[in-house]
Amino acid sequence: MPIGDIERDGSSDLNASSIELQKVHTHREHTTFNLPRTITIQEDPYYLAHARPADTERELRRFNSVSLARPARVDTGSRVIGEFRTLSIHVTESQRDISPKNTHNKDATKDIADLDWHLLASEEVLQRLSVHPKSGLDDEQVRRKLSQYGANTVSPPKNNLILKWVRYILGGFGSLLLVASILCFIAWKPLGNPNPQASNLALAVVLLIVIVLQTAFNAWQDFSTNRVMASISGLLPSSVLVLRNGHQVSIPAKDLVPGDIVVVSLGNKLPADLRFIEVSSDFKVDRSVLTGESEPIRGTVEKTDDNVLETKNMGLQGTLCVSGSGLGVVVQTGDSTIFGRIAKLSSTGSPSLTTLQREILRFIIIIISFALTLSVVVIILWAAWLNRSHKGFITVSGLIIDVVSVCVSFIPEGLPACVTISLAVIAHTLAKNKVLSAVAGICNAAKFEDASMDQPIELRTVHGDATDSAILRFAETIRPVLESSAEWEDVFKLSFNSKSKYMLKLLRPASTSTPTRCAPVGPGDSFGPDDFMLVCKGAPDVLLKRCGLINDPSTGSSVPLTPLLRQRLTAVQEAWAAKGQRVLLLAKRAIPYTSLSKEMPFDHPDFADIVDSQLNQDLTVVGLIGLVDPPRDDIPATVATMRGAGIRFFMVTGDFALTAVAIAQQCGIITSTSSQIHHLSDLHAESPPVFNEAYDFDAVNTSRNSLVLTGSDLMVMSESQWHQACQYAEIVFARTTPEQKLRIVKEFQKRGCIVGMTGDGVNDAPSLKAADVGIAMGGGSEVAMEAADLVLLESFSSIVVAVEYGRLVFDNLRKASAPHSHIMAMFLLAKETPAATQTCVYLLPAGSFSELLPILFNVILGLPQILSNLQMIIVCIITDVLPAISLCFEKPESGLLTRKPRDVKKDKLVDWKLLLHAYGFLGILESLCAMSMAFWYLERRGYRFMDLVLAYGGLPAQYNPEAFAEALNKAQSIYFFTLVIMQFGNLLSTRTRRLSIFQSNPFTFLLHRGTGNWRLLPAMLASLAFLFFFSYVPFFQHTFLTRGVSIEHFFIPFGFALAISILDESRKYGVRRWPKGFLAQVAW
Repeated sequence: MPIGDIERDGSSDLNASSIELQKVHTHREHTTFNLPRTITIQEDPYYLAHARPADTERELRRFNSVSLARPARVDTGSRVIGEFRTLSIHVTESQRDISPKNTHNKDATKDIADLDWHLLASEEVLQRLSVHPKSGLDDEQVRRKLSQYGANTVSPPKNNLILKWVRYILGGFGSLLLVASILCFIAWKPLGNPNPQASNLALAVVLLIVIVLQTAFNAWQDFSTNRVMASISGLLPSSVLVLRNGHQVSIPAKDLVPGDIVVVSLGNKLPADLRFIEVSSDFKVDRSVLTGESEPIRGTVEKTDDNVLETKNMGLQGTLCVSGSGLGVVVQTGDSTIFGRIAKLSSTGSPSLTTLQREILRFIIIIISFALTLSVVVIILWAAWLNRSHKGFITVSGLIIDVVSVCVSFIPEGLPACVTISLAVIAHTLAKNKVLSAVAGICNAAKFEDASMDQPIELRTVHGDATDSAILRFAETIRPVLESSAEWEDVFKLSFNSKSKYMLKLLRPASTSTPTRCAPVGPGDSFGPDDFMLVCKGAPDVLLKRCGLINDPSTGSSVPLTPLLRQRLTAVQEAWAAKGQRVLLLAKRAIPYTSLSKEMPFDHPDFADIVDSQLNQDLTVVGLIGLVDPPRDDIPATVATMRGAGIRFFMVTGDFALTAVAIAQQCGIITSTSSQIHHLSDLHAESPPVFNEAYDFDAVNTSRNSLVLTGSDLMVMSESQWHQACQYAEIVFARTTPEQKLRIVKEFQKRGCIVGMTGDGVNDAPSLKAADVGIAMGGGSEVAMEAADLVLLESFSSIVVAVEYGRLVFDNLRKASAPHSHIMAMFLLAKETPAATQTCVYLLPAGSFSELLPILFNVILGLPQILSNLQMIIVCIITDVLPAISLCFEKPESGLLTRKPRDVKKDKLVDWKLLLHAYGFLGILESLCAMSMAFWYLERRGYRFMDLVLAYGGLPAQYNPEAFAEALNKAQSIYFFTLVIMQFGNLLSTRTRRLSIFQSNPFTFLLHRGTGNWRLLPAMLASLAFLFFFSYVPFFQHTFLTRGVSIEHFFIPFGFALAISILDESRKYGVRRWPKGFLAQVAW
């Protein structure tokens, strides 16, 4: 192989154990040798006389490359990079069996600090890459490099679709339900032969339906999961101008290879990692998307820092040229770029479970353990005793059904639906503020220039005045304005003028296929496909007089604009104006199609008067907008509120330490004066015992309040210093790299903290994914938003709502089925998230305990099974599910954001207190009441309880078996009715953990709209409807052996439900009256 083709970065194809060296002179001579680790190049005197002074020995340190003297003028025809008179090679250390590794196969987590392209002189970079700055690469070099390095794209993550669907089906209780369904089929046939029972087949089919429904819910939950790699292509340019074969050509960015000379100009996104070799005096690059630096950086040819992320002679893939022009040589492409390494970090590795997922997994393990344990007990009792002493009482087929019933009785099949719907409800609540974005973006005279749409929002060219431009950028950060505008068609417009002081647009849906509920249509608006929407923006003192309603931020519905609310709006406007802000009011109104005259077209001269006098009235206030420079005024209040909730706020930024501290002090993240702030020197390399304890939420330690650390500090910190740093209440991490952000997250997680990380750039993606809660800003990069668990669509203060509703999720799930140290900007989400517990408490008594006792009494005491297996399934997946879901809509109890954080290691979703309340209190009461009603009915029919206990299937001679079977079917239905109706008392009791029903009345919605929980009553009525449906329809009576019940067995259970509510009200009163008493200690 000719020496001119030996790449200076080790990129030549060295598959053989030797290379050919061509002696460039008047004749050719070949020499073969083993590839050395170190090569000494000895030039002859003639060459030394004409070449620049150089070291006589050059060590091959990186990429096993051969570094040669500076080449002479390039002959573009021959493409021989170096011409030498003579060349002799002395091998100082040889190494066998070494082959170069493909760059894109290297570990994505390789230390970025090892890169040295910025340390080399421009000539040496070009020499290493075998390229001339005036002609670029030729076609042969491009072909070889493209074959070796591959396309300039980031490798997508592997996605095992089969494994994913296996998890959907078998996840949670799915594996247990699948086994149970198979066993039911076996119990039907062949074990049920010669008289297979249809009820066993029905049970098997119902269990399969449950599995299908759970699979659908699991798939729904996973539908919007991580798609980081899919968004990266949107951040990179599609084409790029390069120098090849001595000419500038435009090529696809994916075809770039190391050594390409790239022409960079204003507005270009850098397609790969570049080493600048020529820049204009005004050349600047915005690197905030990767490094977090807030200001554009001036590009240089010479290095300015030893750190590749700090130096100004490097252009990183994905960054943006905002001024000037320059030339850069591609040094890294695809996965090898810093952008690619970060993307790799954010897409590889198994995703960690969230706190809620860990709690639900623990709950599943507990329930399955109980179910399997009792199933084994039932099998042992049958094999060792019943099958011997009472042969035929329980057949093998019957044993299988009993085991399945035990498992089914323990599984709250409605839990997956409750979890999914609870999270969806919260997401819907948090997304309602898109109405504000839609009005701000649509009712706007400013427009983005199409050519600048691929640039960051703050850099886009906007045609319009300063006010509309600022509002347009604001709307774009929440939702792309083009998406909002595409859903509507303008039919009339009034521009802003000094007389009217407002701007107005009349809109209608763009097409019949456009959803009628798209923003700014709110949940409570009456809006049809032919109706119109009026949006308005202007001075508050003018528009407020025209408004009669206001958007309720908690529900998204319109409520009357009372004098008190008007006063509050005016106070907000005056407060903002006093700070120099310009305040505008946004309003809307749904216009019915029938209210517009068909005889007057929209372009009629008098139509404007009709709009002003008739349509532009009774508006709904959407919100106020204040035009102000950052930092936002709500940030200090947000920080203070979150600290009250036990959340430590830390700042992680790419800015310099002094700048970061100043911003942190303005935002309230740092409350100490500059002289009181600690640095690395204040952390002991070997910490004394006082630093070994964990962070105490309640302790106030002024000696460890504020700390500032830089990226350089993080590189040298010991384990002891990290432990000390984690004790501080206020920390600023400045000049950090993406890998250091990731390490910060993991260091706090290692010490038991639940970490939330906020960010908006590509550089934040790995840490957003690694954090327990990744929080992206709505105006940030797609990569960051898709790596995050939560996206803040509006101001940073929405994090308060997010935390409050996150805690509500945990509480509500606990009510229906059965609170953590948290970090932010980075923040420590402080120990609690509530909506899960209500669901557990509601589902366990009837869905588990009250179904288990009939089976145990049947096996141990020989009583007839007083609740059929199919009725158990109906309770679990139908009658209990809707009330449980209604609990997901419960509003938070007072004090959610002032409650002491829960310890995730001790305070669980399901603990002994919850199980004691669900089983020991509610479960026993419901089971005994339902059982007493069923056996009371049998007693009245002449079937004495004493004759049935210990009978093990043997009835006295005076009992007619067929009549007894029919009476048993009726008794099972009585148990079924009693259990379902008593759950209503459980439902009303578990809505709150401590507040009385009179303090949190669920039925206030009947008197005052927007209060209470209106879903409870329809859920209870729906349960009753299903109860009657399965008990009175002849098909189900024949297949499921259900029966109707007499009137007393319908109303007496309501008395039992009232008794449960009264008893639980007494318990809650004791907890409130004696907060440190026995009842409070054992309260769930």
